[in-house]
Amino acid sequence: MQLNQFMLSINTPSHQDLFQQCNACVLIPTYNNAQTLAALISDVANYTHNIIVVNDGSTDNTAAILAQYNFIKVLSYSPNRGKGNALKKGFRMALEYGYRYAITIDSDGQHYPKDLPKFIDAIIERPDSLIIGARNMDQAHIPGKSSFGNKFSNFWFWVETGITLPDTQSGYRLYPLEFLRKMKFFTRKYEFEIEVPVRLAWKRVPVFAIPVSVYYPPASERITHFRPFKDFTRISILNTFLTFIALLWIHPRNFILTITSRKGLKKIWQEIVVRSDESNFTKAISIAFGIFMGIVPLWGFQLAIGIPLAVYFRMNKALFLLAANISIFPPIFWALSLVTGKIILGYENWSLKWNDISLNQVKEAGAAFFLGGTVLAITMGLFAFLLSFLLLKIFRKKSSLTN
Repeated sequence: MQLNQFMLSINTPSHQDLFQQCNACVLIPTYNNAQTLAALISDVANYTHNIIVVNDGSTDNTAAILAQYNFIKVLSYSPNRGKGNALKKGFRMALEYGYRYAITIDSDGQHYPKDLPKFIDAIIERPDSLIIGARNMDQAHIPGKSSFGNKFSNFWFWVETGITLPDTQSGYRLYPLEFLRKMKFFTRKYEFEIEVPVRLAWKRVPVFAIPVSVYYPPASERITHFRPFKDFTRISILNTFLTFIALLWIHPRNFILTITSRKGLKKIWQEIVVRSDESNFTKAISIAFGIFMGIVPLWGFQLAIGIPLAVYFRMNKALFLLAANISIFPPIFWALSLVTGKIILGYENWSLKWNDISLNQVKEAGAAFFLGGTVLAITMGLFAFLLSFLLLKIFRKKSSLTN
């Protein structure tokens, strides 16, 4: 028994060996966290000496603490420029040293280095992915505003990427560095940690979460550099910008790529037919609502209005987004909306002379367009519901028989 245990120990690579094999390092951005920094570095060193610390303009005794460790790589500058800037400089330094992955961990003592092996195991299983350490935000001692802020962030990440994650605000992450090498980022403070995963997801980099432990000290001991008004404003502006790009370009692009690839069509089939945890009615109404919102003349606001409604009524969000992408053909539905409206209103004048257009003609065309678009959206939505419900009853029944 003892011999077997000995043989197992010599054949099992150490944590440092695994870090070397994966070409990974731990990146610690820090600003005035001297009271927790030394303990964190010592704990991380139990797993690897591949450590980079970015001293982001600290004014306490951080520099003296870092001088005690001769095996870490340190980048210091002044004044403080924000966490996003520290991470960018840290990524650049990690790339210069030839690392493939960087695991970022906050220096405030919130994260446990004992979870580092989880990231290594995950990246061995799924290389070149972005891995986010998901905290349990439902614990009793977690501040209510932190839990709400996390859910708020998760929702907008889903809107911008279509990916559902349990924790998008965690600073405990593994970044695939090669994807970041040539990217230019717009942000340099806390919002940087929102921009990066969204834009990596847009580049089709896999993004997933693993559970990690979290420690929230009592309010009297808690240190944070987050400025609620300024930083929340910056984050809101960024989310508005990212959502705008996602709705106008990313989601339509992904829709076209999905329906033109065998893998994408298989994914659609799995989502619509095979997935058994939803009724045919839920699936059909999700598709119908997506068609309706994609056609209704609320151009520029369809998804901004439709997504919260789909979430509120617990529809299949993936099917809703998929169906709503019918809006990527706007000229067709604009023309159909105008024709439908003119027929309903009984307009006989179908010509529009651009060199001699009157205010009355504009009013008539506008009324016809909005009325026709609304009627067309309702009609197409009802048709989509009936057709989807009928086909689902047929194909899901056949699918269950063949499984």
